[in-house]
Amino acid sequence: MQEAELGLNLDISHEKSRLNEMLAEISAAEHEEGRPPLSCLVKVQGSKGQGDNFYKLCEKMGMGEWRSLKQDENFLKNLIKECRDFWRDEANFQQFA
Repeated sequence: MQEAELGLNLDISHEKSRLNEMLAEISAAEHEEGRPPLSCLVKVQGSKGQGDNFYKLCEKMGMGEWRSLKQDENFLKNLIKECRDFWRDEANFQQFA
């Protein structure tokens, strides 16, 4: 697991919003290129998992209705597996990293 310090104070609402915006931009760009959304791998320290914004983003990307996705215990697990498998593939890593 990699940890990154982004210099954001997530206790401040506008900084937390900025993080959500950055993750959404990255994930949308990845999705448009046919790659899995990297934001599925992001875990904010102290959080219990992905929040509503993540699932709403998935809905915007055409993956289903966000509430249903959030309730589906396999959705996030499968998305994480898909993302890890994609980036562990050496050919994908060499081409896109």
